[in-house]
This record gives sequence, structure tokens and C-alpha cells, in this order.
Amino acid sequence: MLDTAIDEAVRGRDEGGIPIGAALFTRTGELLGAGHNRRVQEDDASVHAETDAFRRAGRRRGYRDTVMVTTLSPCWYCSGLVRQFNIGAVVIGESTNFSGGHEWLAELGVEVIVLDDPTCTELLGTFIHDHAQLWNEDIGE
Repeated sequence: MLDTAIDEAVRGRDEGGIPIGAALFTRTGELLGAGHNRRVQEDDASVHAETDAFRRAGRRRGYRDTVMVTTLSPCWYCSGLVRQFNIGAVVIGESTNFSGGHEWLAELGVEVIVLDDPTCTELLGTFIHDHAQLWNEDIGE
């Protein structure tokens, strides 16, 4: 599942955007939707990786049986999306470069798994080093 999110992050980087990817799966592993941060590409501050994956998944009656897989700890905006739609689990590639609202989600009963994946850490870490101004814009600094 994480490989799908990493592929999306690389796609975003290669498009000139911020390398964060996400995918929404069922608990049985069926891919519902995948996406990546498109803030730069679409000139739209609301298109984060998790929101892009969620939008591409289409409508469902409920989301409790789904898993949001993301290369980075979800920001408060994306954590709110998980909370709003009762997504049952979040798998996080890394939270070293940025730590968002995943601890809050865990406190609310969402299953949260942080993998500390070195590929995810290096992908975003390199981007932050090379594009600090754009990264700071993305996180609201």
C-alpha cells in the first residue's frame, strides 16, 4: 500500500510539486483512489495528497472500513478529513520531516501506524533542503 503512495509522491515531485503521496484503500487492500499534493500544479492550496486521493476514490456510504496511506504525517487539514469521514486507519510513511495531527487521530480511536520509512523520509527531506521556501509555504510558515 505504501508503494502506491510513494509512486504518487514521486509523480508529484516530477511534475514540479511537493513530493507527498497518498492512497485510500479498503481494509482488504482494494485501491479506491490515489493522489498527490497538487498545490503547485493546480495553483490550489486545498489539493493535498490525502484530499486528492479521497476525491479520486469517489463516493461511499461509509469510510470506517478504509485505510488512508500517506507518505507523511497528515497536516491538521487532512487529519480533519480523516476525522470528518471516520476513516478507520491511517498508515504514515514518516513523521520526521513533519508531524501533523496523527496523535490527535489516535486519541480519537483511529488506528494509526507510523512506519518511519527511509524512502519517504529521504524523498521529502531532500525536497525541503532544495526548496525550503516552497515547503514553508506548504506548511503555512
